Amino acid sequence: TKQYPETFILWNILGASAAQIGLLDVSIHAYKQALSINPNSAEVYSNMGVALRNMGKLDEALKAHMKSIFLKPNYFLAQNNLGNVLKDQGKLQEALEAYDKAVLLKPDYADGFNNKGVVLKDKGMLLNALEAFKKSILLKPNYAEAYYNMGITLQQLGRLEEAEAGYTKAIALRPNYFEAYSNLGVMLQQLGRLDEAEASYTQAIKLKPDYAEAHSNLGVMLQESGRLDEAEASYTQAISLKPDFAEAYRHLTSIKKINVESEQYSRMLELYLDQNTSEEQRCHINFGLAKACEDLEDFGQAFSYYSEGNLLRKKLLNYHINQDVELFRQIKSNYNQIDQNSLEPRDLTMHTTPIFIVGMPRSGTTLVEQIISSHSKVTGAGELTFIAQFGAGIASGVSKVNTKAIVNFRNKYLAKLENISNGKMFITDKMPQNFRYIGLICAAFPEAKIIHVRRDPAAVCWANYKQFFVSKNIGYCYAINDILIYHKLYENLIEFWKKLLSKKIFNLDYELLTVNQESETRKLIQFLGLDWDDKCLSPQNNKKSVATASNIQVRKKVYQGSSEQWKKYEPFLNGAFDSLLLS
Repeated sequence: TKQYPETFILWNILGASAAQIGLLDVSIHAYKQALSINPNSAEVYSNMGVALRNMGKLDEALKAHMKSIFLKPNYFLAQNNLGNVLKDQGKLQEALEAYDKAVLLKPDYADGFNNKGVVLKDKGMLLNALEAFKKSILLKPNYAEAYYNMGITLQQLGRLEEAEAGYTKAIALRPNYFEAYSNLGVMLQQLGRLDEAEASYTQAIKLKPDYAEAHSNLGVMLQESGRLDEAEASYTQAISLKPDFAEAYRHLTSIKKINVESEQYSRMLELYLDQNTSEEQRCHINFGLAKACEDLEDFGQAFSYYSEGNLLRKKLLNYHINQDVELFRQIKSNYNQIDQNSLEPRDLTMHTTPIFIVGMPRSGTTLVEQIISSHSKVTGAGELTFIAQFGAGIASGVSKVNTKAIVNFRNKYLAKLENISNGKMFITDKMPQNFRYIGLICAAFPEAKIIHVRRDPAAVCWANYKQFFVSKNIGYCYAINDILIYHKLYENLIEFWKKLLSKKIFNLDYELLTVNQESETRKLIQFLGLDWDDKCLSPQNNKKSVATASNIQVRKKVYQGSSEQWKKYEPFLNGAFDSLLLS
């Protein structure tokens, strides 16, 4: 370039080469020199925008791409790159519009469809995202990243076996794809295949030892398995590799008491006060700081952090309580049609008997599953997503309701159970919110056992409010008023089922269980039609993995008093729970 200072092409090549090896300042300088020679180059403006984005200078990158599009309106790469910047800024709808323009200008642009799919996924439009990824793969069959993104989307849809195929294909195409190994581990963990999950995380870490996310994911698996010391070490390693890893701090506080002298506490405060901390990170940090303040018995400050964290989580999920109000209305109004198409036991082939444990989240369903699955004839499957996956449309009337549809729903669900039953006759499904589908469950599985766990309403509502649920399908619990409305919806629906199906439902009082453990457990086992097994009195010895927020409590002996914990926060609730105390 010294020999030919006016050579536009050489400056552009230098810019691209410098960017490729990470010399971004050099790259920007070269692009500016090129533009000083040819200020109307759309390609250079777009290239410079990419480099600026990689430097984190998003506003400048946005201007560069806009200038590129102004100079060359049909430049599909600039539209795609503009979409990337808008996505980074959290402007998902604008990013989607940019990607749409990119693929409109170039209909065979696989990268554009993949990027569009990512934004659709982030907006919660999972089926649309899936179609975008499929289109991308159709255009570019060996596109590992599209297979990976498709795996994430299928996983969020609860279609775990298909997700596994997506991740496996991505790894086959790119053997060093450490992100795919880590996400495959999460998926295997959800399927209860813990040894395989651990191996997948270990492989991700082997490929990229400083991959903080894999260390954190491994920590979650170890925590669910009761290996708390190892889990703490994994979370600590994740934080040491990525000091602003807000989610890892939240995980760590869930298994470790934090004191004000600890480095983790001061670092969380720094992240909380940092103006550059994103809303998503700040949400995690708030829940982590709330738990730390709770350990320090500073309940006023803990409540403040819980309030802020919940407000952010609700905003990020874009949730409104009317969504659930309408769903519950649909379920009730549609039940009569489901009942008319109920299956008769004499017409059915029965192999595995499902035991459904339902109730509000945090009502004690995990403890009840640990008790039942301690029995030698029972497999504990945890929170399965299959009832909602295969039956939500039928229950709400979105799908056609007839006997064929209910038989098909039954067969799909039982096929999933067979894969995880470990050859046992009884298998528990403790997805709490299956209480919404009790009517459909009774119609499709006349042999099933249904256990409804009821806990003190104030204890449940507070436990929901202070919990960060990983699932994006539980939106009601991030505002006190929403929780109160949802709890009333739950109570009304349970009463609706009791009036119609009282003989099918065993009602178990959580507080009574903690007071009279043996007598209540014996009643429970008798309802299930099982012989008595003394192991059911020692659920803390059950080695089954627990993937819920109760994974630490259930490792301890059954104890009383947990339902009183909310009273520590009563002074800050301004009487919000008074109506619950009267119910």
